Amino acid sequence: MVKSELIMRLAERNPHLYQRDIERIVSTIFEEVSIALARGDRVELRGFGAFSVKRRAARVARNPRTGASVSVEEKFVPFFKTGKELRIFLNSLRDTPAPVPAAAGPATEPR
Repeated sequence: MVKSELIMRLAERNPHLYQRDIERIVSTIFEEVSIALARGDRVELRGFGAFSVKRRAARVARNPRTGASVSVEEKFVPFFKTGKELRIFLNSLRDTPAPVPAAAGPATEPR
């Protein structure tokens, strides 16, 4: 799912809200999470998961094509750890059959 699909789903489930307001809400939430992570804060959404930043130390790596040594600078990467409720929900889906997607073209019978 991409951001525009999320906005469309929220708009369908909340017909009393304008789509432009939903776009603003979603963008604001993503922006605030990004700002908090940039500050080094941890963002926890109970039941869903927690976003944090992990530090990767500087190191010497190898170029796989040439085998030459390459210096890789220290960097910070986002990290997401799922919440307990999300893990339970995802694992409960394994017990139910997956929905069959609709055919893209005209239905044809195998010969």
